[in-house]
Amino acid sequence: MEKRLEQLPKLAQDVQKENKKYFASLKKRTPKNLDYVMQELHTKEFEKTDCLDCGNCCKTTSPIFIDKDIKRISKHLKMKVADFVDTYLERDKDDFMVLKTAPCSFLDERDNSCLIYDVRPKACAEYPHTDRRKFIQITDLTIANTFICPATYNIIEALKERIPMTSNKKIRR
Repeated sequence: MEKRLEQLPKLAQDVQKENKKYFASLKKRTPKNLDYVMQELHTKEFEKTDCLDCGNCCKTTSPIFIDKDIKRISKHLKMKVADFVDTYLERDKDDFMVLKTAPCSFLDERDNSCLIYDVRPKACAEYPHTDRRKFIQITDLTIANTFICPATYNIIEALKERIPMTSNKKIRR
């Protein structure tokens, strides 16, 4: 996995323009079954991918913490909300609450497990978001995630095979 993680940024960079063009085309003529296809590809990928073998998302990026996450995690840690925020979070340039540090403060680096797994942020529970409804709305996020998550990279490559762009810019259904 370490070698794959080393190669991932270059692999993602090599197909970034292609992915942007692909998703722009897909947005113009979105197949009605896109969410179904994405859920199928997501399920297939995660049958062979164990996030605990990687943990790159937790090592390199921060999820967004919404108010419900903050309250739930604070309660779990038996901390006041203000103390939790002061200890672990900061506002990013987009005014979202994110972790102050990477890797994640709640990552157990011995086995890539999450110390607050049962109360983790919604963004963590849904990562890498490749099986969500209205997938077409998060293609920019998905392209960004191909640089971080090997499973996301694989899912998007599989999607391009499953629903290829045609020369007349129409998507085969």
